[in-house]
Amino acid sequence: MFRFTPLLALCVLVVPASAAEPGSRPLSFEADIRPLLKAQCWHCHGEEEKPEGGLDLRLVRFLQKGGESGTAIAAGKHAESLVYQRVASDEMPPGEKKLTPREKELLARWIDEGAKTARPEPESLAAGDIFTDDDRSHWSFQPIRRPGVPTTEHAEQARSPIDAFLLERLGRDRLTLSAEADRATQIRRLSFDLLGLPPSPEAVAAFVADMSPDAYERLVDQMLDSPAYGERWARHWLDVAGYADSDGYSEKDLERKWAWKYRDYVIRAFNEDKSWNEFLVEQLAGDELLTQPFANLTPDQADKLIATGFLRMGPDGTGDGSVDQNVARNEVLAETIKIVSTSLLGMTVGCAQCHAHRYDPITQADYYRVRAIFEPAYDWKQWRAPNARLVSQWSDETRQKVTEAEKELAEVQKQRNEELDKIVAETFEQELAKLPEEIQPKAREVRATAEKDRTDEHKQLIKEYPFLNVNRGTVYLYLKDRLTGFNKKWDATTEETKKKRPADDFIQCLTEVPGQIPATKLFSRGDFNQPREDVLPGELAVLNAVNASLPVDDPALPTSGRRLAYAKTLTSGEHPLVARVLVNRIWLNHFGRGLVATPGDFGMLGEKPSHPELLDWLASEFMQSGWQLKKLQRLIVTSQAYRQSSQRTSELDAIDPENRLLGRMSVRRLEAETVRDTLLALAGRLSDKMTGTPVVVMPDDVGQIVVGVDTRDSAGRPSGKVIPLGEDEYRRSIYVQARRSMPLGMLEPFDVPVMAPNCEQRASSTVAPQSLLMMNSEFVVDQTTAMAVRLRSEVGDDPAALFTRAWTLTLGRMPTEAEQAGGTAFLTEQIQHFTAHPPAAKPKATPPEPLTLALSTLCQALVSSNGAMYVD
Repeated sequence: MFRFTPLLALCVLVVPASAAEPGSRPLSFEADIRPLLKAQCWHCHGEEEKPEGGLDLRLVRFLQKGGESGTAIAAGKHAESLVYQRVASDEMPPGEKKLTPREKELLARWIDEGAKTARPEPESLAAGDIFTDDDRSHWSFQPIRRPGVPTTEHAEQARSPIDAFLLERLGRDRLTLSAEADRATQIRRLSFDLLGLPPSPEAVAAFVADMSPDAYERLVDQMLDSPAYGERWARHWLDVAGYADSDGYSEKDLERKWAWKYRDYVIRAFNEDKSWNEFLVEQLAGDELLTQPFANLTPDQADKLIATGFLRMGPDGTGDGSVDQNVARNEVLAETIKIVSTSLLGMTVGCAQCHAHRYDPITQADYYRVRAIFEPAYDWKQWRAPNARLVSQWSDETRQKVTEAEKELAEVQKQRNEELDKIVAETFEQELAKLPEEIQPKAREVRATAEKDRTDEHKQLIKEYPFLNVNRGTVYLYLKDRLTGFNKKWDATTEETKKKRPADDFIQCLTEVPGQIPATKLFSRGDFNQPREDVLPGELAVLNAVNASLPVDDPALPTSGRRLAYAKTLTSGEHPLVARVLVNRIWLNHFGRGLVATPGDFGMLGEKPSHPELLDWLASEFMQSGWQLKKLQRLIVTSQAYRQSSQRTSELDAIDPENRLLGRMSVRRLEAETVRDTLLALAGRLSDKMTGTPVVVMPDDVGQIVVGVDTRDSAGRPSGKVIPLGEDEYRRSIYVQARRSMPLGMLEPFDVPVMAPNCEQRASSTVAPQSLLMMNSEFVVDQTTAMAVRLRSEVGDDPAALFTRAWTLTLGRMPTEAEQAGGTAFLTEQIQHFTAHPPAAKPKATPPEPLTLALSTLCQALVSSNGAMYVD
């Protein structure tokens, strides 16, 4: 159920757009046929040292040469071409996956057109060489160059270089940016974007009234400095990191007791504006920045270890003894590679685990070179279970306190046992006195004899007089009342003594065992039972220009140094992917869509950037400005592009219906966590308590996952006992336990991410379950009732004032006259209805007043409306 990505799973085969939609242009091998053959046929006819049947399909000259069955193509005659005959009859490729009719027609047309190439081919290729000039020239593999800021006819709209790039592209279609949104819309947009929470009516009113030239910029700075900023933006990174408070993989879905420290580290990093080059190095190799053994850690040292929790987020079944350990261990490595490659490289490196990537220039050897970077820490043959990887944060002073507390606890237990032994002895004597005197000597003999040495006579006597076996565990049968007081006294003493022991304090991190560096093998077809040649650590070969070689064993470090060297390569400022991928994700979370619409795939199947020069300019600016996220965000949100209206126009829709050119702002639905946090904020209940252990979740009586302490018995039956959580019940959603098998029911309909192993980009759906939840959820009703109570406490009982306050709280703007009149009338009618038809009160509960009931229904309608659920 939770084995998200089987080790030997093949990537889904999708025909590249260039091959599937050639139009009427002449076809070429490189653009149209090579991708098709690479995806479907190269596994047997190109990647192996000895291609099956002697047929290599990597070059047209190889097709013409043919294999054991003769030439594979007859130029101009597809029906006589062996390769076409085999695929047309579905004889090839083997297995269930066959070429589609469209692909077969494409192959036939290319052959009939003369089987042409776009350029002269090399005379030969090395075994496994699958790169072409087209591969190497792909846009995302090119060095990041800072383009000049373009000029535009509408310079008056350009508040920043961002606007200039967008205006230049819009100008090609005789379009411009839209007019600026009104100020109420701007502050609401900013508040949800930067804080994940709605602005208060007072904040909206103050900003609308503030006409000073720098009012907007001061508002941006105020939000970037808010602690809520880190909570909001940490969630975006936790998505791509695959953050979870449980292991997943198997049905047990074991809890990760200490994963929350990584979540808190990310929140701190965002709030402190830690530079991203440092942020990434710490997450990939924080342990290699320290000296082992890890003892008496300072807060900064602890953070470096905690940061490596990034590499511990993938599903991990190795703590579950019921699973195949070798499979589970190798899947941990596979899932970690997927998380690292999609989050930092924007490449689906995982698709090359079993064979060369079907579309991108990533060989199987590339995959294992990347695996070799992490294998010294994840040595699958000398595996450390999850709990064996924990590092204690206790200082020497704390350890001494622990030793003293445990010694005192042992002394308490000793004294308890001594007193209990006296009670047992007394009980024996009391029971013995009840026996006839002639039996008592033999009874004493029985008790004094070890069980293994007792005779049949002894055993018979014990059957007749069971008290002869009285001990610490059975004495209660004879002295129940006395032991009640005894247990109460010693239990209290034990608990008080336990409190003196400092609580456990561990870090879930990734570390290496010094001197233990395993060889990384390339697995034939991805099967660890079929190891082949050794592979050394390195970058993807197509990125050789960066620096493909990494140290095998850095002599300057006690560990291999591989992850640290790789992290420094990625953050060197010369890597073509990392900065592009990062700034694209930032853009995505501000505009709802990345400049590259496939944020986890910058490869051949990914979409090309809508504004390539802007992407590179932002990546360059990000690195030149010290990799500072807040500086980049300040640049983005102060641009005219970000501040413009979301109003659609027929002119824009006719040319750019998907708003790829950003001639207006896109309307976006609130994310799952933001929906819940907003409801708590509107109810006046949202806790500002930050960091710490997660708020626990449990299934309720109908199986929905809710916030609460699970009090079910071992058979899963509800106990009926409710343990109050107090303030924790109303904490922000980022602090709610993220169990892979138990997503919070309130969040599920709103596309809460499924960590399998991570979430490259959230969906944003509009489906019926969302409305049904807002109508029927006990949580929603509870919060809107609390909101009604809050409103009455703030403005009294006047229906008009109550409606205005409810509207401005929820929607962030003043109602129009028509909205005010209609809303006040609705509220008045609802008051009259509940006065005439009061609902039945719950047992032992005071029935709510008609005004509160009416107001809560209004609040529920408002929070469920499009105006509340979407941001303009």
